[in-house]
Amino acid sequence: MTETQGAQTPLLKIEDLSVAFRAGKEYLTAVDQANLTIYPGQTIAIVGESGSGKSTMAHAVIDLLPGSGQVTGGQILFEGTDIAKTGRDQILALRGSSIGLVPQDPMSNLNPLWKVGRQIKEALVANDVAHGADADRRVVELLEEAGLPDAERRARQYPHEFSGGMRQRALIAMGLAARPKLLIADEPTSALDVTVQKQILDHLDTLTDSLGVAVMLITHDLGLAAERADHLVVMYRGRVVESGPALEILQDPQHPYTQRLVSKAPSIASQRLSSVKARAEIRAQAVEHAAEVAAEVAGSGEEFGEGSNDILVVENLTKVFQLRGSKPWEKTDFTAVDDVSFGLQRGTTTAIVGESGSGKSTVARMVLDLLPITSGRVLFDGVDIKDLGSKKLQLRFRRQMQPVFQNPYASLDPLYSIYQSIEEPLRTHDVGTKKERETKVRDLLDKVSLPTTVMSRYPGELSGGQRQRVAIARALALDPEVVICDEAVSALDVLVQAQILELLNDLQAELGLSYLFITHDLAVVRQIADNVLVMQEGKVVEQASVNEVFDNPREAYTRKLLDAIPGGSIPLASS
Repeated sequence: MTETQGAQTPLLKIEDLSVAFRAGKEYLTAVDQANLTIYPGQTIAIVGESGSGKSTMAHAVIDLLPGSGQVTGGQILFEGTDIAKTGRDQILALRGSSIGLVPQDPMSNLNPLWKVGRQIKEALVANDVAHGADADRRVVELLEEAGLPDAERRARQYPHEFSGGMRQRALIAMGLAARPKLLIADEPTSALDVTVQKQILDHLDTLTDSLGVAVMLITHDLGLAAERADHLVVMYRGRVVESGPALEILQDPQHPYTQRLVSKAPSIASQRLSSVKARAEIRAQAVEHAAEVAAEVAGSGEEFGEGSNDILVVENLTKVFQLRGSKPWEKTDFTAVDDVSFGLQRGTTTAIVGESGSGKSTVARMVLDLLPITSGRVLFDGVDIKDLGSKKLQLRFRRQMQPVFQNPYASLDPLYSIYQSIEEPLRTHDVGTKKERETKVRDLLDKVSLPTTVMSRYPGELSGGQRQRVAIARALALDPEVVICDEAVSALDVLVQAQILELLNDLQAELGLSYLFITHDLAVVRQIADNVLVMQEGKVVEQASVNEVFDNPREAYTRKLLDAIPGGSIPLASS
């Protein structure tokens, strides 16, 4: 605490707060006697893994606890008044006007049927800030403040016409519309690439500094917490286990849980040497194993199995979309991927990085043959995927190249049990008998370190990390040679992320897998990749080994990406 803060009255003081959720006749404690203090103009970060209680505590402040959640003890003092015990009308009056919220998922928190401007205007009207034409003008000003160009036109667009970063800016505009004294930012940039993340956080810093707004930042990114917060609160299983100045805690963590969080942070400084050594060993083993597999396939007379060094070759790949113009009959060409070429060596990992809209996921979809190619070609094991004429060859290709997507809940059928989800590709491809498939599912669950007891459970009953393990098990069901991971760890907290990356590393060594890893997280790239492609506006601007790109980036754009890594220049405690 600074001298200035010591002389101030706390804006928000949480004392011995407990929050529980009703489950049948019992109550499950989600927050257990937590304490926290925020002063005017201060930024604090609350960190912890999924389920630690950090979002629950924040939502208790504005009485937005989901379902049966309720405050069961303690106080929430906002400007000296215990708002945990005030009436509903008083809480509603505080929302927006005194306490603003920037939620995590902008697509879920913006009405897809309303124009963005209308939704911001609604916040202005509800908080009696502006009405009518004044509110319309204020909407444009707020979008301009949020850094959106051509704000007047943007106000007339729908959320789906915005990129992820633009939607997040719109939510920030909404959260700050009534000039609140406290802004709760719940994972405001977790799904955004590093440069957009930096722009949004810089903008948020500027606005909150100029307005004197205090910020409660909820995040699982320790680098971001170190860089952006004055004060750090670490939560574990509903309890605050450590609290103090951010840098002090990150450089000298005292609690064993905080020490574990810091040791698993994907910061460049703490992970580089151990990761590079591990990757070198894995690559040597995997290449040898993959060469043996290729030789066996080539000798069997199958269509695939050329056995060349590159399992995947992309040549001059281009994708042009036709966009509607201002009139129904007008169309314009948009080149999303422009003359991209690269090779994926057997048993190695190539990462494709770049900002949102750079074309990296479009490349992945064309490689998977889920999107028509405008020009160029994709060779899988020596065969052009455009020439996969027969159904047998197409099925063979599908078996040998499998995806793992960003959101495992969206890619797993909520009505299918875990057993059904993993067994489905085996059944679809007519692999084995029913008993053999069950044995295979059990083996796959063991490979991804999940107990066989989860087979009867459903996706909604598992954590995010467990669901991603199920998605990986399903991708491995058909014994593929290539796995394409499209932002496969970006939505996971730091400990689960580390577990999944270690799992992918181990599986690559054991099975000789080749990975194409699509990500916006450069710290993760350093841990998992052998080679890196940097994409900007559809083009590859830099392509080299991971060491060359990180240690000696040639392009200004690559340096910009590296400079934007949250906390990248802050030395954390060694693991």
